[in-house]
Amino acid sequence: MKIEGRGLVKSFGDPPQEVLHGIDLRIEHGEFVALTGKSGSGKSTLLYLLSTLDTPTRGEVLLDGIDASRLGAHEVHALRNRKMGFVFQFHYLLPDLTALENILLPAMKTGENHKRRPRALELLSGFGLSGKADRLPGQLSGGEQQRVAIARALIMSPSLIFADEPTGNLDSQNGEIVMNLLKKINREEGSTLVLITHDEDFAREAARRIELKDGRVSS
Repeated sequence: MKIEGRGLVKSFGDPPQEVLHGIDLRIEHGEFVALTGKSGSGKSTLLYLLSTLDTPTRGEVLLDGIDASRLGAHEVHALRNRKMGFVFQFHYLLPDLTALENILLPAMKTGENHKRRPRALELLSGFGLSGKADRLPGQLSGGEQQRVAIARALIMSPSLIFADEPTGNLDSQNGEIVMNLLKKINREEGSTLVLITHDEDFAREAARRIELKDGRVSS
């Protein structure tokens, strides 16, 4: 999926304070792009706008040429569930569901959980978790929990993946495992990958970097 932001402005508070100041950017289908910048530079705010989790104060977000603001609530929800995968710094797994059930959550929303079960098991196996499908999140390590979260993001075969500091709570070894999984999906399945990271080594692995400074694109 191709993403384009035109004149994106985001303000918060009363009186309103601008966090993003007229950002223009374009991310092509299948690209791996890193969003970087210091804390408070607007990275997460921009990711939320691009992913339709939030709406701009001014400006447009185009997804494959379609203005997201013209979509109804049901259409936006369906778009996110079927076309987008989200990975955050915290895994947000439901504690009372098994690893397999957590992975299948997006498919349950569309009644496709039985259809998607073979893919869920395939993802578990590919992520080194084949023997842990029936374990609850509390019975998994932090790295294993994050791998389950990535599998959940991939269960609907999304064309666009947003990852907001996905290695932020992991040690270096598990962080490397998670990054390798994301790069593999980008390379083998052609999913567009938009990654927020403070890790310079991971940022350098992206095909392109967009750096933010004080709510503006600096490079």
